[in-house]
Amino acid sequence: MATRSDRPRAFLRPEEREAVLAAIRAAEGRTSGEIRLHMERDLPGKPPAAGDPYARARALFAAMGMHATEARNGVLFYLATRTRRFAVLGDEALHTQVGEAFWQEVAALMAGHFAEDRFGDGLAAGIARVGERLAEHFPHRADDVNELADDISFSD
Repeated sequence: MATRSDRPRAFLRPEEREAVLAAIRAAEGRTSGEIRLHMERDLPGKPPAAGDPYARARALFAAMGMHATEARNGVLFYLATRTRRFAVLGDEALHTQVGEAFWQEVAALMAGHFAEDRFGDGLAAGIARVGERLAEHFPHRADDVNELADDISFSD
């Protein structure tokens, strides 16, 4: 198997990218929640946030306006491609419903795939699992508006 690029835009193979986007579309088709994936090469910043994917995800969550969704049910999947460090962050309304143990479960699910260099599968599995819980607590509504783009965002 070819070596995986650590450049964010080339990190996922085309079939992996499509599987991730399909997982986002499928999940959002069942919920009013919003799911985003953001990828960048390195974790930026100075201590204490440097090297902390959760702190980076929180900063990006705010910068991307994910806290401004009507139901406060956005979820950000974050991946630093060079170090393969990641975080999954849910907004307060969802977090209140599912608790910290859920996020740890999702991270463990993804990490199992990542350890086998199956990043697309890991992201898609994590997105699907989050989508299930979003659908339980925030089902799709007839008047649902897609508040955030469903594409993958990058910091190069």
